[in-house]
Amino acid sequence: MSTAPEVAGAEAALALVAPENRDPPPIPEMPHPPRGFHASMAGYRATPLRDAPRAARRLGVGEVLVKDESERLGLPSFKVLGASWAVYRALVEHLGATLQEIPSFERLREELARARPLALAASTDGNHGRAVAHMAALLGLEARIYVPADMVAARIAAIEREGASVTVVDGGYDAAVARSAEDAGPSCLVISDTSWPGYERVPAWVIEGYSTIFAEIDEALARAGRAEPDIVVVPIGVGALAAAAVRHYRSPGAHRPLLVGVEPTSAACVLESMAAGHIITLKHPQTSIMAGLNCATPSLIAWPLVSRGIDVYVAVPDAYVAEATRLLSADGIVAGECGAAGLAALTALAADGHLADDPHLARAREALALGADARVLLLSTEGATDPEAYRRTVGS
Repeated sequence: MSTAPEVAGAEAALALVAPENRDPPPIPEMPHPPRGFHASMAGYRATPLRDAPRAARRLGVGEVLVKDESERLGLPSFKVLGASWAVYRALVEHLGATLQEIPSFERLREELARARPLALAASTDGNHGRAVAHMAALLGLEARIYVPADMVAARIAAIEREGASVTVVDGGYDAAVARSAEDAGPSCLVISDTSWPGYERVPAWVIEGYSTIFAEIDEALARAGRAEPDIVVVPIGVGALAAAAVRHYRSPGAHRPLLVGVEPTSAACVLESMAAGHIITLKHPQTSIMAGLNCATPSLIAWPLVSRGIDVYVAVPDAYVAEATRLLSADGIVAGECGAAGLAALTALAADGHLADDPHLARAREALALGADARVLLLSTEGATDPEAYRRTVGS
């Protein structure tokens, strides 16, 4: 695949349009919506849905809305929604109780007095591990966080400020996942946002936790009397957030926008798995500046939804991220590299390069229909989690 992007020195974007004849994904039931638990946590509020007129002009569309997750429950990322719900569910089960018996965060803290000492373990590229560490600190538990060798110092320091022990693993994200799994036992619960054979319930709870984002979006649009989006763009990573988007927008009777999943070109494990027709593990290093998306293997629990519910898969080079970050900053939105990934992907496809030279990119652009009437929703999943890199990018 090749194209002539407008960004100087950029490698090519990749794209894959899903087959039209796929069966719709089965949508698991969610008898206990996480929104009530999240609302019981101190500091909960719905994150803003912001207009991004400069981004809209850059793309040539009628409207760009951005779900701004730069501040969520005291952390600069959406990840705490999934982590908090998974921690809650895992701890309630560990206590041998029911959700009805422990319906709130405060009640959970009270009941944990009889379970300590207890630890939580997680692997992370940054935000998920920090969220698990944050929950452990709030609940008076130990946190053990495992990170890949290329984790930037600022993200490690942020996790350590939550009171966690951080272990740097020799290898990438998958190596950190394998190491965290070794800690599972009666006195340590592993809270992972990806899954592997025999470990699926906790990652499924993480996916459920992200449903709060989409409930808030629907409420904000209804409150403002605004139309539903035509296109929803979501970063993928291992697929948990993307699976939550599919659950929401592909449920029976739901509004059905075009769903676009975004990955870095160096970590396009879902796009490559889709091309192969089954889950694969990338053999090369994942080196994108979109650190939270540096994943080599899709999550088993997310795969059935992500592989059958997303319409267009896009892998974007790092070179487009800086422009997207600056565009969002000009619209008053602080977005880290992963937060800017969705806009970066659309700017790559909207570029006036020779897309016709690559039928995959040309078909993706045609499917997106980025015209003057299009309404686009971007999920900006993090704020400036690497503050120095953010200052270098936006120039202040």
